[in-house]
Amino acid sequence: MTAEPHERTVIRVGGEDGYDVVIGRGVLAELGDALGSDVRKVLVVHPSTLGARANAIREALQDRFEVLLAEVPDAEAGKRVEVAAFCWQILGQADFTRSDAIVGLGGGAATDLAGFVAATWLRGVRIVQVPTTVLGMVDAAVGGKTGINTNEGKNLVGAFHAPAAVLCDLDLLDTLPRNEILAGFAEVVKAGFIRYPEILDLVEADPDAATDPTTPQFRRAIELAIRMKAEVVSEDFTEQGLREVLNYGHTLGHAVEHAERYQWRHGAAVAVGMAFAAELARLSGRLSDEVADRHKRVLDLLSLPTSYPAGRWNTLLATMQRDKKARAGQLRFIVLDDLAKPTVMHAPDQSLLFAAYQEIAS
Repeated sequence: MTAEPHERTVIRVGGEDGYDVVIGRGVLAELGDALGSDVRKVLVVHPSTLGARANAIREALQDRFEVLLAEVPDAEAGKRVEVAAFCWQILGQADFTRSDAIVGLGGGAATDLAGFVAATWLRGVRIVQVPTTVLGMVDAAVGGKTGINTNEGKNLVGAFHAPAAVLCDLDLLDTLPRNEILAGFAEVVKAGFIRYPEILDLVEADPDAATDPTTPQFRRAIELAIRMKAEVVSEDFTEQGLREVLNYGHTLGHAVEHAERYQWRHGAAVAVGMAFAAELARLSGRLSDEVADRHKRVLDLLSLPTSYPAGRWNTLLATMQRDKKARAGQLRFIVLDDLAKPTVMHAPDQSLLFAAYQEIAS
């Protein structure tokens, strides 16, 4: 089905600043080489929960580099301009130059923050991403989109800044709580719906095996999701066209996250967003009942939510209209014409949006 456990898989992200995503067990040992021989100083940006891991990385690298650590708040609380400024302060006080580097260690929020700090320090320094969650590996760390949140919404401030490499060490997932793995799988099945249906087949055949980091089914699903992201990003780095399909489930999903004050996991919110997008496509006559119903079936197998309270629609709509995915005040949704056939729905009628929401309202 896939590579042997000890083997490494390398997926190339093309484009002007191409780089490798390395997947396997023990690949964290390649961090020093990925940083490069010209780098003298390294800042490891990490959440407090990964303090021990960050210290181990510092010890492993200290023969080759001067390594500093920046401990930041966990999850979305770390994606704030005050936290970025804290990292800039460390870089400034340590005289980081353009030939030095940053390591982003953690989940999607940590790699988003670290990437943004790297993109903005001296207008761009080298970064190697080391994602430690399913969500980080298949989505946040791959693609070069970096960002922080504001009070008005998620990822409204950011930059495109390609990493030098992404190291997806599956050993880092072995101790991840199961609910964290399941939440991350929302982005994995997103890849199944928009490009690689084999992922959906794996989940439906054996959801426990598909979500167990020790199985070949899990590794296959992860590699397919990363391959999808790499292919899309290679063709459209700055989200001018094709890359927009990666927003499947995210227009409503980001509004749910905002409504929940970021207390929901990203994957849970995106799951609701995909369920909504499926109903939107079904009601507009684009998508068959079979494929629309498959959304709920697959997400249910992963214990991910597919509904949201009926009374929250007006709040969600107002947030979506402010979202960066709206253009000239018009909402855009990624929907499916069929399995693995995503397309953009421009400015759908508000009555259609409301009707689709009623289908997922609880």
